[in-house]
Amino acid sequence: MDRSLETRVSQAVDAWLKWLPRWHPSTHTGRTRVCRRCFGSPVMVAAGLDHDVPHAVQHGLSTRVKAIVDDVVDDYTNKNLPLLRHELTEAERRKAATYRPEHGLEPEYDGLPLDPEPDPSAPYLFTLAGLADLDTPQAAPPPPPPPPLSDEEKVALRTEIRLADECAIHAGKLVCIAMAEHRGRIERAVAIYVEPQVAALLSDLSLELDAPPSQW
Repeated sequence: MDRSLETRVSQAVDAWLKWLPRWHPSTHTGRTRVCRRCFGSPVMVAAGLDHDVPHAVQHGLSTRVKAIVDDVVDDYTNKNLPLLRHELTEAERRKAATYRPEHGLEPEYDGLPLDPEPDPSAPYLFTLAGLADLDTPQAAPPPPPPPPLSDEEKVALRTEIRLADECAIHAGKLVCIAMAEHRGRIERAVAIYVEPQVAALLSDLSLELDAPPSQW
């Protein structure tokens, strides 16, 4: 295994362990949709976080690991897949003129919904998602779309996309192998910082459910 990949996984786990003591159930917001980044993730299985763990705890680690895989794929793409690199660069240029509120978030919040669920009885004056769809006044107009690809370029692009996908799968497998080595300290941290808070939350909830109704 690439030693640098092992090192990056170890650093990601270190950063997550440093953040974990700051996690509290009150900071967890409810979700109406399953997080595709965490649900069924082989990385979460390798880390031992695939069951009985709050999603926010999972997400803080899975996002850091995803960044590692993304960097591997980006490096491979830049070195070996010129057509795909060009298409991605052009897509980023077109997005550059648009406000992107998701940029700069901490890993624990990356990929999560920025706005609460809509409430028809209390409409919002604006939403971050809505602002992201508007061009900022200071930004230059986006560049014109690139010319259409030829049939040969389309075939080549499909091939490069397949190679990038294979690179991501291979990097993901290596990351899972590296993550398994840290499973012990991940589980110990969850036992120290997460399980007591969850147990306390469940205890408080059971007290509220068992409490008799107030007498007026």
